[in-house]
Amino acid sequence: MPALSPKSVLEGRSTDRIPLPFILGLIVCGVCSLLALTYYVLVGGVHTTVVSGLLALPTVVVLVALVLLIDRLEPEPRVLLVLAFAWGAGVAIVGSFIVNTLSGSMLLPLYGERLAGVLTASVVAPVVEESFKGFFLLLMLWFRRFEIDGPTDGLVYAALCALGFAFVENVLYYQNGLLDDGGGVAAIVLVRGVIAPLGHPIYTAMTGLAVAHAARSRGAGRGLVVVLGWFAAVLLHALWNFASVFGYGGLAIAYLIQLGVLAGLIAIVLRDRRRLVGLIATHLPPYIPSGLVHADDVRMLATMAGRKQARQWAVAQAGLPGMRAMSDYQLAATELALLHDHAMRATIPVPMFHARRDAILWLMRVARDAFFRRRPQPQVAPPPWAGAEQSGFFRTAELRTTRMPVYRPVPPAPGAGPPGRGVPRPAGMPPTPPPGTPRPGQQPQDQMTRRLRRPPEGSRGQPGPQQQGFPPGQQPPPNQQPPR
Repeated sequence: MPALSPKSVLEGRSTDRIPLPFILGLIVCGVCSLLALTYYVLVGGVHTTVVSGLLALPTVVVLVALVLLIDRLEPEPRVLLVLAFAWGAGVAIVGSFIVNTLSGSMLLPLYGERLAGVLTASVVAPVVEESFKGFFLLLMLWFRRFEIDGPTDGLVYAALCALGFAFVENVLYYQNGLLDDGGGVAAIVLVRGVIAPLGHPIYTAMTGLAVAHAARSRGAGRGLVVVLGWFAAVLLHALWNFASVFGYGGLAIAYLIQLGVLAGLIAIVLRDRRRLVGLIATHLPPYIPSGLVHADDVRMLATMAGRKQARQWAVAQAGLPGMRAMSDYQLAATELALLHDHAMRATIPVPMFHARRDAILWLMRVARDAFFRRRPQPQVAPPPWAGAEQSGFFRTAELRTTRMPVYRPVPPAPGAGPPGRGVPRPAGMPPTPPPGTPRPGQQPQDQMTRRLRRPPEGSRGQPGPQQQGFPPGQQPPPNQQPPR
């Protein structure tokens, strides 16, 4: 069986083939988008549809690029990002259009044309549209929960789904403006494409934050949080639609509220970036004895500037293959830190933790070895982030073959939950004493950052040679030279 590609390992797939459910999902979304396009052509003609699409395209391109820029530190699987955008541009837009149209036709004979229009836009449309967009996030929570590692991931998926929805919806609005002798299209483009293009992403972001919280939490309260997030999305959406009834003055008030929410979302993204950097600095040091990472490498991985500097140095050393190897190494190290965060929160099954961690460590070693095979001899320049020190990714001395930390579940404290679902703890690490118990001569540290003590050979929890992939009767080599 051929080895998996780095992208497959990072995405947690067991094969390089794109899973069939994603392909079927893209087909469904594509069919819905074609239905919307057909309706636009039948109503307004080919010319107005093409012009409206060209008017809506620049806004969505810029905003999608900004979302991907936010997602640089720990990129999400591309197939999921494409599916999120396609869901908004296909299933969500067609489903919302059908339900909104039927609801408006039912309200029309009861309340008259004007009031029925206000109720449809301010009550029915926010509920229906945020439900269709939020349903994709619920599917992510149910089937791909471990891809949502924090608030940033929830915002990224929510924003792409909302941008797909807004893109197709803007085409309809611009087409209506063109059909009205073109007199109102300029104002519509100015409001929807320039002044307030982040409306739908801001609304759906509330659901995205709630789903991200539910993905990283345990307990029955997670469902209530998701409902509250959806309600906040509906409320913001309804506020904007209702304010439009009062003209530009009402829109100005709603716009200021949206700016405040946007500032809060930016603060959340920046805080989550610091959290992720802290996870790297917390959970990677226990792997220093393995030789796969060094203290200087941890500092390099914890900053975007350090990562960029390392990739530039890798290009100078080994060309584009070297840069790809460095990128794979950096992403794998980040995924390893996030995996440990899931373990600390007890939101991942222990067998899945073991399998996922072994795959990530394998990718880190493969990426490092790939660079050694491409690096010219002698080495052109030392790693700039390590200086005179040695780096775990680019070492000139012998690589140690210290075994990886072995994790096993620890029974939780009394009253903390059912046994066997505790946080995985490195083998050889003593149990954490109750709060207040003095530990003479030991500085307080987080249990995951404490230096691991290697248990004696053959002790409980220590894998034997067969568990590490060596045949029976063969012992692992005492040391290993870097691949040349």
